[in-house]
Amino acid sequence: MDEYNRFVDWDKMDVTVQSQDIKELSCTEFQELKQLARQGYWAKSHSLRAKVYHKLISNIPCRTVTPDANVYRDIVVKIVGKRNSSSLPLPEFVDDSLVPTYCLNAEGIGAVRKIILCIANQFPDISFCPALPSVIALLLHYSKDEAECFEQVCRILACNDPSKRLIDQTFLAFESSCMTFGDLVNKYCQAAHKLMVAVSEDVLEVYSDWQRWLFGELPMVYIARVFDVFLVEGYKVLYRVALAILKFFHKVRAGQPMESDSVQQDIRAFVRDIAKSVSPERLLEKAFAIRLFSRKEIQLLQMANEKALQQKGITVKQKRQNVHLAVHAENFKSEIVSVKEMRDIWSWIPERFALCQPLLLFTTLEHGCSLSRFYSHSEGHEPTLVLIKTTAKEVCGAYLSTDWSERRRGGNKLSFFGTGECFVFRLQPEVERYEWVIIKHPELAASGSEPENHASPASNTLSFRSTPSDPSDRLSPFLSARHFNLPSKTASMFMAGSSECIIIGGGDGQALYLDADLNHGRTSHCNTFNNQPLCSESFQISVLEVWGFRDTMNG
Repeated sequence: MDEYNRFVDWDKMDVTVQSQDIKELSCTEFQELKQLARQGYWAKSHSLRAKVYHKLISNIPCRTVTPDANVYRDIVVKIVGKRNSSSLPLPEFVDDSLVPTYCLNAEGIGAVRKIILCIANQFPDISFCPALPSVIALLLHYSKDEAECFEQVCRILACNDPSKRLIDQTFLAFESSCMTFGDLVNKYCQAAHKLMVAVSEDVLEVYSDWQRWLFGELPMVYIARVFDVFLVEGYKVLYRVALAILKFFHKVRAGQPMESDSVQQDIRAFVRDIAKSVSPERLLEKAFAIRLFSRKEIQLLQMANEKALQQKGITVKQKRQNVHLAVHAENFKSEIVSVKEMRDIWSWIPERFALCQPLLLFTTLEHGCSLSRFYSHSEGHEPTLVLIKTTAKEVCGAYLSTDWSERRRGGNKLSFFGTGECFVFRLQPEVERYEWVIIKHPELAASGSEPENHASPASNTLSFRSTPSDPSDRLSPFLSARHFNLPSKTASMFMAGSSECIIIGGGDGQALYLDADLNHGRTSHCNTFNNQPLCSESFQISVLEVWGFRDTMNG
């Protein structure tokens, strides 16, 4: 233990990591390593964890020229000089991040700042990396000296394996990660998401804190267990653990008054004191119980969010617009929903559109009930939102990811298009969102649906009733054949339109059918699900509105 003792204040460390017998780690197979990391095989031996970290980091594929320990020894005196290391200013790219002490002694706390400055000197391409202080502070525990810690951090930063995402180093990457996390919360933590929407003025700002929960607020023994698995499995682990934290926060705090004026501060406080509620083992158990999308699917979602930010010109740090401000009370007027209801809908849409303002494209009160006029006003806009109020005062609608002009690709046949980001929802008599349910090959769905998606309207509506027994067989609702050039059979199909009708298929067996005069509609509902129908099986439309998304960043 002595060789990894230099920077550690053992009086503050968990006693369980001090006296365990040293074990050896001889396995090299990924699956075995993954299981050992998740089980905490090296978590209770400080020296063994240090050796494992060194081995795992040494195997990271890096740029040809990556700074090593000798570089650190050459530059540290020139950069730091005779200044007091504990008061060294941090570079801007760490964004005033917390510099956690993680049970480091005074020498270790000073070493964190010295290493950060040397990394800033060697990596001029890093523009935003708030996780860096935490990573350095953690790795100092398992380094013989500052130079070795510097080399290990450099290898993590210089990783050049495109399939192995590690630490965000630009504002664009960081911001798209926050948006992706928000999308994942929306999908996998709906109860917590509903709470965030209810108590926060800025949901995006809350979710932009997710990396700070891990790299800053989480106690040493917890982040070390997370880092064990992260070095083996990569970035996806961070999403898993942050989602698990949010689930536990909701479970512990639901129904209780907020402890501060900000849910953001409440979550930070909960994470700092997480030991009162959840053990490291239970946190990881919860994290890996989440049936998260595949690494490829998450990467595609990240790409979509990154592309949306680039198109808005958001590539450097700036004040993010409050998500709720996208629906301005003074500018918003609907005959169907209130500002509060529209903000609730806004919290469901993909993060990359959350900064847009709603723009009324079509309303039956002004434009009449012509389906052709509906198409002419809606085409050229992607995505769109359809709101319907029935004569029975029911309110429902759908988020539609794809331009209605796509309907022409089927010729005269009624064919489905769209992506799995579409969903249908109900606002009155009570709020409910119905997410996508579809299998990889729609032509193999319920009996009665025909192949190649050219079935009759009735059988197409019924095709949303089938669902696979294994949820892992479902397509990610974020994949889009059109956006990512995927094979046509992997597209999720939710929209269909002709001169005679509109069909919008949603999740949990729900589907909307609107007739040509936009006066009448009906719904289908699969009885095998326990959800309430979207609205009456047959209904008369009082008002129908179509809303587009106006980019507030580019006018």
